[in-house]
Parts: sequence; C-alpha cells; structure tokens
Amino acid sequence: MDKLSRGTALNGNVRIFCCNTTDLVQEATSKHDLYPTAAAALGRTLSVACIMGSMLKDEKEKLEIVIDGSGPIGQVVADGYYDGTVRGYVDNPHVQLEKENHKLNVGKAVGTDGVLRVVKDLSMKRPFISEVPLQSGEIGDDFAYYFAESEQTNSAVSVGVLVNTDCSIKSAGALIIQMMPSAVETDIQIVENIVTHLKPISQIIDEMKDPSEIARAIFGDYEELETRELKFKCECSRARFARVLSKLPEKDLQEMIDEDHGCEVACKFCGKKYQFSEETLQGYVNAHQALKKKAS
Repeated sequence: MDKLSRGTALNGNVRIFCCNTTDLVQEATSKHDLYPTAAAALGRTLSVACIMGSMLKDEKEKLEIVIDGSGPIGQVVADGYYDGTVRGYVDNPHVQLEKENHKLNVGKAVGTDGVLRVVKDLSMKRPFISEVPLQSGEIGDDFAYYFAESEQTNSAVSVGVLVNTDCSIKSAGALIIQMMPSAVETDIQIVENIVTHLKPISQIIDEMKDPSEIARAIFGDYEELETRELKFKCECSRARFARVLSKLPEKDLQEMIDEDHGCEVACKFCGKKYQFSEETLQGYVNAHQALKKKAS
C-alpha cells in the first residue's frame, strides 16, 4: 500500500513529508506504456503531487502541475487531490534517455527551457496560478525552486524512481523537508547536514519501504501528525466525455458522422477509451439544430 507520512521535527521548526508511491507509479507506467525515463519523470511528478495534495485544506480543493520543458517528453502533467489520489500523463511516453553512468536522464528528457506551473483550485472565483522557470528538468530541483519563489518556503526536495530491467517499478517516492518561520540557524545547519549525506530517496524507499520509519530514521525526534493512503485514480467517465462532445460545433460532429460513423475518445490521464455511435452523435447534431430553430 502506498502511503504518505506528515510530521515535524527539531521542536516543530521543520516539517517533513515522506511518501512511498511505488504502486501508483507502477499503475501509471502500465496504463501509459511508459519507457523507463518517461516513467521516472512522471513518477517523480506524481510523488510531489501526492505531497502537495496533502497540503490542501479540504476535499473541495485540488491542484494541477504542468512541467512544460523543451525536451522530447513534452509536457508532464499531474493532478493532486486532498484525499491522497493522483493522476497524470506525459505527452510522449516512449522516451528513453540515459546518462554516461547509465542513470536515467530525466533532465534531458524534460528539458530546461520551459516552466513549472501549479494551478490550485481553492474553491474560489479564480484559481491560484504560479509559474517558475525550470532549473534542471530533474523535477526535485525545480520544485525546490518553486517552493522558495512561489510559496516563500525554503525546501529540500528529493524525488526518485527506480526502474527494473523489465520496466517495472522497483521503488518510487518523495521526501520534502521544509523550514518553518520559527527555524533558527542551528536548525538550518542540521537540515543542510542531513540533506548533504542523504541517500537517494528511491534507494531509501527500496530498503525501508515505510515512510514513517524513513522519517524517524532521518530525524530522531520526528513527530508524526498524519498518515494517508495514496492511489492513482482517474475520475473520467463516459458522461463527462459525452458533455464535451455535445458542446462541439455542429460542423465537427457532422464530420465525425460522415467520415467515421462515430468516434472513440481516450482519456489522457488513464488511457481508458469510450465509444460513441453514429446515432449518439446525430442526437447531438439534432440538439444543436433544435436550439437554432428555437432561437430563430
């Protein structure tokens, strides 16, 4: 079971988020047929989305993360929700790039000439949108910069995905350590020393599994405040796509009828496909025509 642990350390001057997302990254990898580098990029982003989702105030709020770089993977998109569920996709799932040491080259796949955008739907009239330039494309550095610039919170962000030779996910997760306003110089020095000597989070998760135990191993005085289960979950449905189709221009609907005698719609987030018959599309056309007639 994937899990997130949230708590504090150093007398409440530091807050810690640690999550194991191995299963949900495996599900995303299977759904989208991700190659290893694409799996690492999306898995890292989904892991941060899990943590940022836990920072929301209630179940009505949600967030969208878009990493839009110049690399061959295209956009990396992830949605995070208060209840611990996430979903996401990459434009090009079949990207496989490695460095000279044979480690996955996520930075090159994502690119650095672009932006990281976070859109928070906080149940207000307008969503909160924040955008920062990409720093390395490695995901962790980019989110550390986002937290510092957009949320004025100094943060250490460690994200990682280990991929087996058969393209299955061995381990995945994230660790975010944030300094609270009450932190003093000694607290900062302690955290800097911990981060400097920390193993990659994917390796730690592979060895220890449980986020609560990992947090306690890193901070001896870790006080856990909450745990929650994490899942890959998509809210797409035939009804939602039907509403979208019904609002398409009459001309576009008629082309689908004349050329394809129906249509197939696939969800970008989970890959699920929905079939709409010629008769259904004709019903939408008839509805358009009825509205025009009523208006005239």
